[in-house]
Amino acid sequence: MEGMSSSLRVYALRCGPGEELLSRLKSFVEEKRLKAPFIITCVGSVTKATLRLANATADNTNEVIHLQERFEVVSLVGTLNTEAHLHICLSDKDGKTIGGHVLGDLEVFTTAEVVIGEATDLHFAREMDRRTGFPELTVHKRLDQS
Repeated sequence: MEGMSSSLRVYALRCGPGEELLSRLKSFVEEKRLKAPFIITCVGSVTKATLRLANATADNTNEVIHLQERFEVVSLVGTLNTEAHLHICLSDKDGKTIGGHVLGDLEVFTTAEVVIGEATDLHFAREMDRRTGFPELTVHKRLDQS
């Protein structure tokens, strides 16, 4: 359902050196039982990242890069339901950027300061979309308000 409005709840989380950011975010969402969570903002740095690039398709999902150097997180966006869908943009020591779909291995270097929002009247899910070949976001009105 497109165009639904909802109330907002806000959470903040800091991950420290050596933590894997994606798994920490998923654990946080599970601990708090969030039904429609999303990233509001994130700043920090990582030493590793595994990303799927833009030219990947449902038939060719192996357009993947494994990065291992110090990067600043200049953007992290997306939804955090069970099958999180996050995109990240990273900046290297020369200020050059690279980005893509987060697959994992986001190892925090110094910090990752994340602000997470939850649409309290909604529930995010993923369903296979035969047009794209990927499980895509579906938005539902939440029946219970817990």
